[in-house]
Amino acid sequence: MVILVALVVSLSFHEFGHAFVALRFGDDTARRAGRLTINPLAHIDPMGLLMVVFIGFGYAKPVPTDPRRFTSRYADLLVAAAGPAMNLLLAIISINAYLILLDWGWVDLSSPGPRLFFIYLAQINLLLMMFNLLPVGALDGHYILPYLLPRALSQAYRYYNGRYGNWALLALILLAFMGVPIFSTISGFSAALLPFIAWV
Repeated sequence: MVILVALVVSLSFHEFGHAFVALRFGDDTARRAGRLTINPLAHIDPMGLLMVVFIGFGYAKPVPTDPRRFTSRYADLLVAAAGPAMNLLLAIISINAYLILLDWGWVDLSSPGPRLFFIYLAQINLLLMMFNLLPVGALDGHYILPYLLPRALSQAYRYYNGRYGNWALLALILLAFMGVPIFSTISGFSAALLPFIAWV
């Protein structure tokens, strides 16, 4: 239950990040759709949530945007990066808030409830950040990678990801269920990042 609550909170902030930055760059599509909020009811997809409960993998409703309204040529990059950035920010706040409360004696070290919630919240957000940065399918990383490539490679990547990216993402998921340690590797990297954001 603690993990489910932490995941719902994390997904809600992730999608809010996309909506917030899109509005800053002139696109109010998400705001008009009621997505400029951290209310989970606006972001959680029922089927995606059921998938989380039963198979450990799911999704939230994607934030709608209209690139024609953007006021910067880099807006799609920044809007895409806003979701993972929000997850990183929430992870930093979570782990350091827990350490502050622990230092002040406001939480009991022997009490598993607060410790589990804050640490799970930090770890889940780091995991969401890294997963969404994968440059396949419709994940946020596919908006970001083209800006890091030479123009010819960028165009080729956009073409092939547009045609085959979702199949590649599905293949990764299927391989993970077949025992290939794809998501466990991502999770391991995420856990390794935790000490680097614990600054208190």
